[in-house]
Amino acid sequence: MKNIALASALTLGSGLSNFTTSFQTMFFHDGIMDIVFQEDFTPLELNRLPVAVLEAVDKTYGEENIVNVYYNELKEYKIEFRLDRELQTVYTDENGHWITK
Repeated sequence: MKNIALASALTLGSGLSNFTTSFQTMFFHDGIMDIVFQEDFTPLELNRLPVAVLEAVDKTYGEENIVNVYYNELKEYKIEFRLDRELQTVYTDENGHWITK
């Protein structure tokens, strides 16, 4: 039991040291602490969007409906668009394949 408490304390300590460098969410599940890293998306200008991504969005939703575009270091793209007066979000990889998040 002492080993579990020590492991939890070490995990908590290492998690807190990483907290300053990236945004994380910590939660406990069955007595075990889990850390979920938030995916950081950076704003991107529409004209810098890869052609495959732009074609996929244009074909499905229409390029004129795009409101905001973001990307992350995994080359995934978050696209916000307005459809029927509602703001909706979709995700795609750099090849224009849809991703569920």
